[in-house]
Amino acid sequence: MGIRDGDIATLIATDSLRRLVTTYSRAVDRRDFDLLRSLYHDDADDAHGDMFDGGADAYVAFVEKALAAYEMTVHYVMNMNFVIDGDVAQGEIHKINWHRTTTGQEIVTGSRSLDHYARRMGEWRFSRRAITLDWARKGPFDPEAHADFAARSPSGRAGPDDLSYRLLDQFKRFSDNQ
Repeated sequence: MGIRDGDIATLIATDSLRRLVTTYSRAVDRRDFDLLRSLYHDDADDAHGDMFDGGADAYVAFVEKALAAYEMTVHYVMNMNFVIDGDVAQGEIHKINWHRTTTGQEIVTGSRSLDHYARRMGEWRFSRRAITLDWARKGPFDPEAHADFAARSPSGRAGPDDLSYRLLDQFKRFSDNQ
């Protein structure tokens, strides 16, 4: 099977879904739980293995509690594959996830989100999301290594104190453009 050019509607939907899954990472990493909740339909559910399986409101509460164990997280979206059928779609999203615990550990995982999406009233949102873990690595955090890279750039921060909120004024916390 080869890949055929998509029609304009498929290209637009693909772009919207790409923005949805990358906005998810921003919402989690910046601890913007209102933004995170806005990405799910009211009847959506999320499954994170044995840790969580339930509705959108409960999932956001779970994420908020779970993130308390981490000083910082960064979720990188890698490969994104979508199958779009009108107002519904599915996606397999490959991610690399970096976590620094409040106890000085670094945890790096490779996972995939197995997503179902629905477009309602012109907006794409998650209708079901499940996670599968492909690999994981854990070790001590090395603050000296962090200081040596990226020309001693300011460190990213969880929440609204992150540099992006000061430098990217068009990234409102509750963007109408998502």
